[in-house]
Amino acid sequence: MVRVTTPGVRLLPNAITVLALCAGLSAVQFALTRNYAMAIASIGIAAVLDSLDGRIARLLDATSKMGAELDSLSDGISFGVAPALVIYVWQTGADRIGWVASLIFAVCMILRLARFNTLLDDTEQPPYASEFFVGVPAPAGGLLGMLPLVAYLQWGEGWWSSQYVVWAWTVAIAALLISRIPTLSLKTVKAPPKAIAPLLLGVALLAAAIIQFPLVALLAAMVLYLAHIPYSIYRHRWLAAHPEAWTVPPSERRAIRRARSTRRLGLRRPLRRRVAGAAMRAVRLPRETARVPRLTSENGNGQRRRSWRRIGLRRK
Repeated sequence: MVRVTTPGVRLLPNAITVLALCAGLSAVQFALTRNYAMAIASIGIAAVLDSLDGRIARLLDATSKMGAELDSLSDGISFGVAPALVIYVWQTGADRIGWVASLIFAVCMILRLARFNTLLDDTEQPPYASEFFVGVPAPAGGLLGMLPLVAYLQWGEGWWSSQYVVWAWTVAIAALLISRIPTLSLKTVKAPPKAIAPLLLGVALLAAAIIQFPLVALLAAMVLYLAHIPYSIYRHRWLAAHPEAWTVPPSERRAIRRARSTRRLGLRRPLRRRVAGAAMRAVRLPRETARVPRLTSENGNGQRRRSWRRIGLRRK
């Protein structure tokens, strides 16, 4: 079945990308008026719109070369230039070091997006490569760069709002952007049918938390994202070392992992009706077909008498 899309429908993903660009640039205007809460919200809205435009384009079969280029330019401005300027405006009276840190963040974001575009045409990647990003993705990096500002709005002045801490954090996030650290991609995550109801409940709880405690929810989300990086590195290395798990579903991957861990520890199923270890020499459970040793013996007259030596006792 051939899907026919009208020109108006094909423009919808690009329109969403332009809205994300406008939201990201509006964060700078809010920062100039000292409305930092709206500046953070604008970048958050840009991140949500950025996650929708590509999915809608693939769903409507409206992908295009122009849309891909527009999406990269929008991400560079919304998550690279805008957060750097917001942080710089927030640090009133910042010296030249602050401007250098802002430039480093913006340039690293552009480099990260350029590398992402080149990896799209790489056909030599292993099958599991689509499950990971190379480095921190642009929306997550833009929000992580504003973590000190979010903490300042929530708790006020502190060590997290110090200029040197803020600029060191900005440079550290910039390094994560251009790093080779693998991070999980939510685009390839598939939920089983049994998990749909709990996931919907989790979405409702998350929405309630964002409405009631927006800054705390954003801080918790960013901290959890940073905490997932070690697991992502472990999972990437495990998949690279186990080619047999590249094309199997997650349930079979867990079975392979359990089998490998059991074999590595040298464990095996216990033998039936036997006692392991040093106790095996002292205790033996009777088998069904084994004879129980008799504690009595017959004398010459055919009468049974006790064998004290057999049971290890002495006569008095």
